[in-house]
Amino acid sequence: MRTDVEDLVLRYGEATALDRMTFSLAENKIYGLLGRNGSGKTSLLSVLAGFRRETSGRVRVDGRPVFENGALTREISLIRDAGETIDIGTVGDVFYFAEWLRPRWDGAFARELLDLFGLKPKMNVKTMSKGQRSALGVVVGLAGRAPLTMFDEAYLGMDAPSRYAFYDALLADYAEHPRTIILSTHLIEEIGALFEDVLIIDRGRLVVHEDRDTLLSRGTSVTGPAAQVEAFTAGMNVLGTKELGPTRSAAVYGELDEARRRKAAEAGLELGPISLQDLFVHLTGGTSR
Repeated sequence: MRTDVEDLVLRYGEATALDRMTFSLAENKIYGLLGRNGSGKTSLLSVLAGFRRETSGRVRVDGRPVFENGALTREISLIRDAGETIDIGTVGDVFYFAEWLRPRWDGAFARELLDLFGLKPKMNVKTMSKGQRSALGVVVGLAGRAPLTMFDEAYLGMDAPSRYAFYDALLADYAEHPRTIILSTHLIEEIGALFEDVLIIDRGRLVVHEDRDTLLSRGTSVTGPAAQVEAFTAGMNVLGTKELGPTRSAAVYGELDEARRRKAAEAGLELGPISLQDLFVHLTGGTSR
């Protein structure tokens, strides 16, 4: 489902959670939504899911407004960190409500995922551990196959093997049943390879929306003697620097052409990539020069 956000503002009283945010998401892609705690990630996903009404601006999914649009929100799934589950009844009861709510619900796939995560239909949701509830939320999100599916840190309670099982299941099912998936996460190094596009928000504002590979290509580390690094990076967008004795490493943002790269080699400087996590840290408040 195509998603269009224009000049989105969301306020809680006098506090602004989302500040004039504008972007569009194409259908059938996996998006990474990155931001520090309190940046507005959950607020944004809540608006996209119709859980909250925007203060101002426009939010359209499939060309239609989301808030109080029951026909549309049946096609949108937001799985939050506690899991999209209820505190009464059993896993089987959760599946009953999910099947009633989600027109594309695949019960057979849901049962396969239960086996994958070691869950049973008769388990009582109230007595589940955090990891089990997270796994149940993941099952509901994947088996619902909503055209717009969002996971807001929904897998944090799961242990590492379970998280990797989730990533594999998501990719396999996405390949067979493409839809728009948004993954909000702090586990950037672990899950970043899944992203096709990346959105980075900071203090309620959109900082970056770019293809993952293009974004990574814009970040370069420049390492060498401090004076040469200082001269080479003059006038460039330096996101941050680190020093160890006479050696300096500068993280720069912006593509380097061949002439720049030859100049770095002539100066004895080493150029290297910057990880997505490091780029995220620098772009959202890392120490800058």
